[in-house]
Amino acid sequence: MQKQNKLRSIMLDTDSYKVSMWKQYPACTEYVYSYIEARGGIYAETEFLGMQKLSQYLATPITQEQIDYADKIWAMHGEPFNREGWQYILDNHEGKLPLRIKAAQEGLIIPTKNVLCTIENTDPKCFWLTTWVETTALRAIWYPTTVGTISWNIKQLLLEYLEKSGDPSTIAFKLHDFGARGVSSEESAAIGGAAHLVNFMGTDTMSGVLHVMDVYGADVSGFSIPAAEHSTVTSWGRDNEVEAYRNMIKQFGGNGKVLAVVSDSYDIYNACKLWGTELKQDVIDSGATVVIRPDSGDPVEVLSKMLTILEHFYGAPKNAKGYKVLNNVRIIWGDGINALSLETILRTLVDLHGYSADNFAFGMGGGLLQQLNRDTQKWAMKCSAVGIREYRDAEDVIGKLVWRDVFKDPVTDSGKRSMKGRVTLWQCGGEYESSVTKPTRWVDKGFDWKEALVDWFEDGEIKFSQTFDEVRANSNL
Repeated sequence: MQKQNKLRSIMLDTDSYKVSMWKQYPACTEYVYSYIEARGGIYAETEFLGMQKLSQYLATPITQEQIDYADKIWAMHGEPFNREGWQYILDNHEGKLPLRIKAAQEGLIIPTKNVLCTIENTDPKCFWLTTWVETTALRAIWYPTTVGTISWNIKQLLLEYLEKSGDPSTIAFKLHDFGARGVSSEESAAIGGAAHLVNFMGTDTMSGVLHVMDVYGADVSGFSIPAAEHSTVTSWGRDNEVEAYRNMIKQFGGNGKVLAVVSDSYDIYNACKLWGTELKQDVIDSGATVVIRPDSGDPVEVLSKMLTILEHFYGAPKNAKGYKVLNNVRIIWGDGINALSLETILRTLVDLHGYSADNFAFGMGGGLLQQLNRDTQKWAMKCSAVGIREYRDAEDVIGKLVWRDVFKDPVTDSGKRSMKGRVTLWQCGGEYESSVTKPTRWVDKGFDWKEALVDWFEDGEIKFSQTFDEVRANSNL
């Protein structure tokens, strides 16, 4: 298995049908130009992510051993592997991919139906390479960008309620990533978990923290707190439920400390009474903030009853904005959270019942990292132009390179219409450039346009990189 892993490469990292595409383009094709976009979907804007990891992956040169292995595997699989083309890359480019990739900076919030990334070959003999990397490139971008987009939009919702009723400076820990166990692989946990950390700092998905360290060279960028689970409560027995909670305070309490205790293993309302009676002085004396976690039931109903009980025992004075804030304790809800359920909870408890959003944090697992797919934001990579050498006759070896627009326009679905030409992304602002073409789509604020895509990758070399702080800063623009 270890030997096989060393032989795996970009030559095997594509859809099977693409292996035959080098034979399908028109004669004398020399360049293929493609772009990636989110064609629409649930959200009107996307938080662009994934390019740094993609660039690092593509920067690994191919080897002779990998070519030989790929040739063997594709032959057994039934596809016509372009061995000569890959051998040319090894012999003439030292195994480095002759591609140019331009893309937006990571973290930027960009409206859908925009060009986010362009890919083209730089060697005319490798025109087929642009299409080959579609599988890798699209996958590298759509998943983290979609997770980041979900996370970012929930952040805006939480900020709205914090600005209305509480302290917006606490936003970084208002949505906690519980998704590690709910995704299809450790790699998904890493990529998705890192995307969430662009917007928040609370996570239990350590794979995401490590991914940020590996890809961006960052320090630890996500944090958690000690928390109980049902087994550590129920192992004490129902008659000793209060002692299980008291042990949490004893083990993890302290001035300024925060700990979370799941409290619905039996009866969440009785547990709240225990927290407010037998355990109240323990909580106060510990100096800690105890976050009580329900884990079942209808969130609006359960949280409303919990707040009533906890307010009775701990008090909930109004803050400067006129909203009630519990003393000593908080609540986290992490069961079945998505953007819609979260908005319903906040609208009911803040707008109708007058509780500050400071009282709550939320955990999100499958809804954050798994309950999404490529169609959530209608992702696609499409060829929009080809450069074809026009030969007048067999003796004309020079000819003229002519760029031809390429597009699809299916009569059955106008939403799948693709863009034409060597499209890019333009942004208003900066120095005036007389050669600027009309943007494919952007908010038109004037005539001062500049290209918003930067050179990320060219001929096997990484040309641009960002720190994780820079990605986070872009998200907050």
